Amino acid sequence: MPVDERFLDASFSLEGLSGTLAARLAALARVVSVPQGKVLFSAGDPGDGLYTVLDGSLKVILLSADGDEQLLAVLGSGSVFGELALFDGRPRSATVVALKDSTLAFMERVAFDRLASETPEIYRHMLRIVGSRLRHANDVLAARSFLPLPGRVAQALLQLADSFGRAIDGDRTLIHYKVSQAEIASMAGGARENVSRILNDFRRTGVISRISGYYCIEKRATLASAASL
Repeated sequence: MPVDERFLDASFSLEGLSGTLAARLAALARVVSVPQGKVLFSAGDPGDGLYTVLDGSLKVILLSADGDEQLLAVLGSGSVFGELALFDGRPRSATVVALKDSTLAFMERVAFDRLASETPEIYRHMLRIVGSRLRHANDVLAARSFLPLPGRVAQALLQLADSFGRAIDGDRTLIHYKVSQAEIASMAGGARENVSRILNDFRRTGVISRISGYYCIEKRATLASAASL
């Protein structure tokens, strides 16, 4: 399947656009292959465009001067990242690393600008996406400031379900990514031992389960309630 068709199928960034505009935008994308363990870009690198995950998974991290890693997000198929570069061209604010061999669609800022100058509707559409992402970032920041650790763990599980979730047996959601307790602890901003106890509590009360090494959300409403401020 050509990259533009895969991009049309996979990217939520095109949802809401007319078929013609979505096709023109998707036609700008080119394939980028990233092997497992490779750094796609680092914080401070030039912000030259937007990426959409077609296959595979990547992590978004911040690194301290001492080399400590803070996991911000795990990205799966359909995830869009780097969209702010389409507007300000400023350096990347985080580092992105491939967790497994991944295939991405890359849209260069210069090409996007040429198309958007002809059809300003695209700018308005992308601004809505950026606004939604900023609201999410604000929610995460508020959770880090005010939610107790169980709520932050619940939020991390829901974020993973949004990126990797597969519906099974009605309302159950399998997180089809073998995330470690250390990764969840990093996303939630807690010690691994404490996060392990919370995950065990969630399993004991039937909120989540484990299926062949994958976490499965059994009671999404309970997690959503715990993750609410």
